[in-house]
Amino acid sequence: MKNLCRNLDVRGAVPVNLGRKPSSEVLFPRRLCLPTWTCDQRKVEKLKVQCGRIESAGKRAFGFGVSAALLFSVFSQTPAALAESLTVAFPVSRAPEVNAVQRTLVEAWGLIRETFVDPTFNDQDWDLKLQQTMVEMFPLNSADAAYTKLRGMLSTLGDPFTRIISPKEYQGFRIGSDGNLQGVGLFINVEPRTGHLVVLSCVDGSPAARAGIHQGDELIEINGERLDGIDSETAAQRLRGNAGTTVTVKVKDSGTSSSCIREVKLPREYIKLSPISSAIIPHRSLDGHLTKTGYVKLSAFSQTAAEDMRNAIQELENQGVHSYILDLRNNPGGLVKAGLDVAQMWLDGDETLVNTIDRNGNMLPINMVNGHAITHDPLVVIVNEGSASASEILAGALHDNGRAILVGHKTFGKGKIQSVTELHDGSALFVTVAKYLSPALHDIDQVGITPDVQCTTEMLNSTKEISSSTKEKTSVSSLEADSCIMVAEHELDMEESKGTAS
Repeated sequence: MKNLCRNLDVRGAVPVNLGRKPSSEVLFPRRLCLPTWTCDQRKVEKLKVQCGRIESAGKRAFGFGVSAALLFSVFSQTPAALAESLTVAFPVSRAPEVNAVQRTLVEAWGLIRETFVDPTFNDQDWDLKLQQTMVEMFPLNSADAAYTKLRGMLSTLGDPFTRIISPKEYQGFRIGSDGNLQGVGLFINVEPRTGHLVVLSCVDGSPAARAGIHQGDELIEINGERLDGIDSETAAQRLRGNAGTTVTVKVKDSGTSSSCIREVKLPREYIKLSPISSAIIPHRSLDGHLTKTGYVKLSAFSQTAAEDMRNAIQELENQGVHSYILDLRNNPGGLVKAGLDVAQMWLDGDETLVNTIDRNGNMLPINMVNGHAITHDPLVVIVNEGSASASEILAGALHDNGRAILVGHKTFGKGKIQSVTELHDGSALFVTVAKYLSPALHDIDQVGITPDVQCTTEMLNSTKEISSSTKEKTSVSSLEADSCIMVAEHELDMEESKGTAS
């Protein structure tokens, strides 16, 4: 039997939420079991899962259009004397596009079999589930239909966070995670009432901002093609491209007549997306003296989040702030590592940041090692029902270690961690690999974190004077009217009065 196998480079991507489900992803290095394919003289394909090495088929091994069946053997990671094997047979599709999805199915199945947090796979025979799904795929004629079967298999795990996304979705996912893209710096969305594509915002200093495109402007055409019925992701794909190229757009200025449409030629450039915005909020404390509060809004845990946070804190320190407000509202999560890195900027010593629980129920605390906080100034963290996953890890770490007061509303309640792996076809598989508890061993999943102080949702008028930092991207008017920020400032005043009492 001739071996047609070769090593497969399974690349782990760093994640940020796509805006669909709150998610906090981190790649845990593990030994993986993935398939090795071989072909014999009778055109019968054989699949063996080999643990300890990551192997998968080369392109030639998947050209079995005339193949009638596929034999599948599974060998567990138990010692040789206790090793078990399972052999099942299932048909290989003659449709090339379905055949490719069958390969993706086996990749996904193998990763889940090795790493999924629930070793019972929601009380089902996971090996049998592969066989059933492969048989169901066999008569199909399209990749879309085959992917529906694959997603159906994943849904039986009972975990909405274990999922597969398309190559197009994964591209957008990585842009958010990396914090960089090549494009024109526009954020767009479909306006629900009209179905038109409108500009949500422009990245400061981007080609779109320099061209005078503003929030609320309507996007009419891209490179001469009308955008009627086009969704925001498809339009965004057309706007992106290699730096140095150009794209021509037609834009209707917001608040003007339909005849006021202008055509703009935009150069594509490297755009850095920072998840951080900051401001200085001056106010008078309870004893009447003027103080400065550093306000930092963190919108996502991308690869650049920790570095951007460090720079923001250092800049605010240089401007002489006396206290801090860290705003995690509507932050759906992202890289767990980024959340832990941010936590360490506020803490000293060897504090526990989070406790993880693996598929065998073993708890592993993740601790700092001789940490040194950038600042020891009083800190309030604002959270709400949109604060999820890595946001909850950060809020829990700061709260349970006595570093911060929590203000706002109960958080989302996502106490699971996913790994993400790019598959051979460019799609990506997210797998829940661990649960977590806060440093004080509070279970957050489906429960959330209740803040120390609630704040009203109504926006109040304020006469406070607010001055922005040089890199401020936060609307001054929104800070002036934000009741949660006012509550946070009050809590900081109370902390200061406690510290100065004799």
